[in-house]
Amino acid sequence: MRQYKNLVKVLILVCIVLSLAGCWDKTELDEKAYVIGMGLDSHEKEGKIKVTYLIANPEIGSQQSGGGTNEPTQEVVSFVADDFISSRNTANTVISKELSYDLLSVIIVSEELARKPDFIRVIYSAAKDREIKRSTELVVTKERAEKFIMNNKPTLETRPHKFFELKIGRGKETGMIPDTDLNDFFQVAESDSDLFLGIYATTETEENDYGATSDDDFIAGDFQFGGKEKAAQFAGSAVFKEGIMIGKITGEETRISSLLDNTWELQDFKTTFQDPFDERYRISARLTKPRKNTYHFKQQSGRPLINIRVPMYIEILSDPGMVNFSKNEEKVAELKNSLTKSMEEHLTEYIKYTQEEFKGNTFHLSIPIRKNFATLKEFRDFDWMKSYPDAEINISVDIRFGEFGRQTKLPSLQEVRD
Repeated sequence: MRQYKNLVKVLILVCIVLSLAGCWDKTELDEKAYVIGMGLDSHEKEGKIKVTYLIANPEIGSQQSGGGTNEPTQEVVSFVADDFISSRNTANTVISKELSYDLLSVIIVSEELARKPDFIRVIYSAAKDREIKRSTELVVTKERAEKFIMNNKPTLETRPHKFFELKIGRGKETGMIPDTDLNDFFQVAESDSDLFLGIYATTETEENDYGATSDDDFIAGDFQFGGKEKAAQFAGSAVFKEGIMIGKITGEETRISSLLDNTWELQDFKTTFQDPFDERYRISARLTKPRKNTYHFKQQSGRPLINIRVPMYIEILSDPGMVNFSKNEEKVAELKNSLTKSMEEHLTEYIKYTQEEFKGNTFHLSIPIRKNFATLKEFRDFDWMKSYPDAEINISVDIRFGEFGRQTKLPSLQEVRD
């Protein structure tokens, strides 16, 4: 009996020792440096790239520090390296803590590097590293990525990880930037059927006649604003074909692309339309796509013929001409015809633009089209990328109105002035 008791004690002791051994490689929070954003720039020497690390201070805003530390919220380190996989160890020459990609949320690439044929060789390193998540955002900047990171100094959200999370999240909801990530980039590049849209951003503002355009017909850097805010602008998209950047589109064109894309879960967004009753004004509206688009495909003399039906739910938010739409069915019908015609023209013009300028579509049109082929081989033999520029695509928009603003009836302008 005594032998059994000793055996049980030995087993319990072994279990305790084994459980403690599981923590042998633990690393405390203050022993790691978490890379939130990584900038990539081209380098004059072939085979080299300029890597910039945006490192967050984990103690800022934490309960342990109580938010009262005087340490900076972030640190920036840049240097030349062979790639951004091995560069982590090189960075420890100046960074005392172990660099980690666990919280990496955005890879920032300069437009100069993205347009180079060798860019795909650089970015595919992200597919090899286990710490880099496929959901990491891909941002293309007008200036060098190092300059973008250094110039980006937001005042309302100084924590870098929250800034990128909020900025990109809200931009996707409103449709001003594409809803894509690193995983989409690899999928689209390897499928060779559609074009990829990357997020376009800059910290450089250009002088232009912004007042001549609509509220969303601009790209990052075109938006003029006052105040002390020095945050980067995120608007529009960088267009990639076969892993190389070939152009860019505005925020309005990105929204149009989102309306044609069934893979994009678009939230409601606000925009303006020309007032059909008074050409001096524009009507504000909130747009929602309540259902997915429907597609009809057939071939006519070898040429693709595609009909796309886009359902829209629209709430009218302003009435600058004081027409009182909600009380006049004829005015509502006239407004509906005007908005339908305007949206169909914009969608058709954008499709024609992508056919002539990019020779490819930016809205994953190959996905509904490939369902019309019996096998994947038949679809590949059809060669959608080469067929798209010659395709005849017809758009029809189905509009259903919601409310006409909080106060549906406006007073007569003449009575108010009297």
